[in-house]
Amino acid sequence: MKNRETLTQEAIVLLKNLIETQSFSSEEEQTAALIEKWFNNNEIPFERENNNVWAYNANFDKSKPTLLLNSHHDTVRPNQAYTKDPLKAIVEDGKLYGLGSNDAGGCLVSLLATFVYFYAHQNLPYNIVIVASAEEESSGKKGLNSVLKSLPELECAIVGEPTLMQLAIAEKGLLVLDVKVKGTPSHAAHQNADNAIYKTIPVMEWFKNYSYEKISEQLGPVKMTVTQINAGKQHNVVPSECDLVVDIRVNDCYTNQEILQTVKENVDAEVTPRSMNLSASSIPVSHGLVQAGIALGRTTYGSPTLSDQSVLSCKSLKMGPGDTLRSHSADEFIYLDEIEEGIHLYIKILGDFLKQ
Repeated sequence: MKNRETLTQEAIVLLKNLIETQSFSSEEEQTAALIEKWFNNNEIPFERENNNVWAYNANFDKSKPTLLLNSHHDTVRPNQAYTKDPLKAIVEDGKLYGLGSNDAGGCLVSLLATFVYFYAHQNLPYNIVIVASAEEESSGKKGLNSVLKSLPELECAIVGEPTLMQLAIAEKGLLVLDVKVKGTPSHAAHQNADNAIYKTIPVMEWFKNYSYEKISEQLGPVKMTVTQINAGKQHNVVPSECDLVVDIRVNDCYTNQEILQTVKENVDAEVTPRSMNLSASSIPVSHGLVQAGIALGRTTYGSPTLSDQSVLSCKSLKMGPGDTLRSHSADEFIYLDEIEEGIHLYIKILGDFLKQ
């Protein structure tokens, strides 16, 4: 079995290769091939569907519960503020720069190293499956959600996202609504009591002022924000409709369906959700994974950002090396010692959990 130091060095080499291989969301073919090569080099059988690659521990036993390790290998496109080549792995002052280094390449390679560490262990109380998933950044249809049908029932999961290796024990869900307010079109010179734009004002006021009653201990209140508005094509025509886009961050006290129903009951408009699948998620503080982390001095918190947790129905913990504030930023980077610490803590937390 490889020791932690060897696994750490191999993980960093893999991360450098991932950075230098374009993997925009839904275009991850080449990074999926790199992950296949990693498994081959470690003599681990794997499966692949589209650009998702997954593997099971050597002593998989159908009678045991299954724990999922997951992180993604797709990236957003680099923004225009980059001063370094986003597709070049550059090491300076202990930092590894490059697109996807922090979100979420460091997490992915750390989990891959952790999986290899436990791969051949015997008599584990849990099976372990690791999924290197695609299309996380775009919430695409060919990401983790598409391969869940091929996996055994999951009891719990660790989702690798940059959290400074703290324990995100809850994560807000996302509900994006297209809201259409209809009116009567007319010439702007004529009186019109059914102006779609004016009718939109109370709709926007409702989204601004309405408060959902239940407040989550970890995630706080539900947050609704009107983020786009569109109406009209010329100055002298009252439009027939006004369109809004509303971004709703859902806490773990509500289902997306409950949020949608409340909106429909309160606004005079057509309301269409873009997706109902990006749900809030959480794991009890009492869960063994969380307790193993707390015992090592890790803190718990609720995360406002979305991840592949949103498509899981099992209890899930979000945790990984790197800092979420660096995600999608110019000249993205991760500290090399964060990867070393990440592998160490993943192995320790998972090892202590599996001993319980």
